[in-house]
Amino acid sequence: MSETEYEGGCLCGAVRFRAEGPASNSTLCHCTSCRRAAGAPVVAWVTFGATSFALTRGEAVRYRSSPLVIRTFCGRCGTSLCYTRDDEPETIDVTTASLDRAREFAPSDHIWTSDALPWMHGVDPLPRFPGKRSAR
Repeated sequence: MSETEYEGGCLCGAVRFRAEGPASNSTLCHCTSCRRAAGAPVVAWVTFGATSFALTRGEAVRYRSSPLVIRTFCGRCGTSLCYTRDDEPETIDVTTASLDRAREFAPSDHIWTSDALPWMHGVDPLPRFPGKRSAR
């Protein structure tokens, strides 16, 4: 595996994937939808080109969480894996913690802080945006 090839998967191992770099937009998302999908106060994401992502084992369940968004997860253990937008078909966001080499993707900012739980404000000094980042 090369330095720009990343593997990952779900908690139970039923679903595995491979993504090839370059990766971008390593972020922490505070939106209500991400928080509820993961059952966590914040979700870490990293973006890859959609054509560089492939499942290598198992089948991920797809769920349309809003009119433009499809989330994928393991149907066996529930691990949140990916997020795609119909209006951004060239990219796929992968949950950072589902990557085997997650430690390589330290977040560079926070997004959707307008939805953040109040006790999450001020936890760290990363840049914050009240909604979607203006530049991808």
